[in-house]
Amino acid sequence: MNSLLPIFPLELVLMPGVPLPLHIFEPRYKEMIAECLEQKKPFGVVRASDDGVADIGCTAEIMSVTKKYDDGRMDILTRGVERFEVIQVNEDREFLQAEISVVEDEPEKPAAEVVTQAVRLHAEIAKLAGAEPSGPDEQAGSLSFLLAGSLPLDLDFKQSLLSTLSEAKRLEAVVGYLEAILPGLRRAAKARWN
Repeated sequence: MNSLLPIFPLELVLMPGVPLPLHIFEPRYKEMIAECLEQKKPFGVVRASDDGVADIGCTAEIMSVTKKYDDGRMDILTRGVERFEVIQVNEDREFLQAEISVVEDEPEKPAAEVVTQAVRLHAEIAKLAGAEPSGPDEQAGSLSFLLAGSLPLDLDFKQSLLSTLSEAKRLEAVVGYLEAILPGLRRAAKARWN
């Protein structure tokens, strides 16, 4: 039984519940994804930066292969499932693998007014960006991830959210972050309309 999770280092932060389309073109990742498809198993996405890879990542489930190319490249649609901590990286194969442990949240529930405020701010930002705000389910256990994952926010902020073990604290952070960027977005939108 191979308990190693195949790892895909990317310059992004995948969050639980958030869709992630990928174009697979490197030979090692074509091999990795083919294996994941064949064995119906997830792979891990970890943020890659100049400092290496992050300690906390998110497993990705392959939802569908949207296109296959003659040369073996493919487009796939994945979705973030659960967070994990990298215990040890294994470099025995062409692609990275890791021993991981699943990261669980503390049971603390966010306050209802924080949930409402986060959803309202998210909707306003989506509207300013010209997107149709699709209201995420306020009852979702990972609302903070759905809100942050649907916006092009700072990667350091997203990585710190991924590492936070409390939905209440994550939602408060999302509200603070969105409140901080909103005035600039409003000014930019106003300038476009004038």
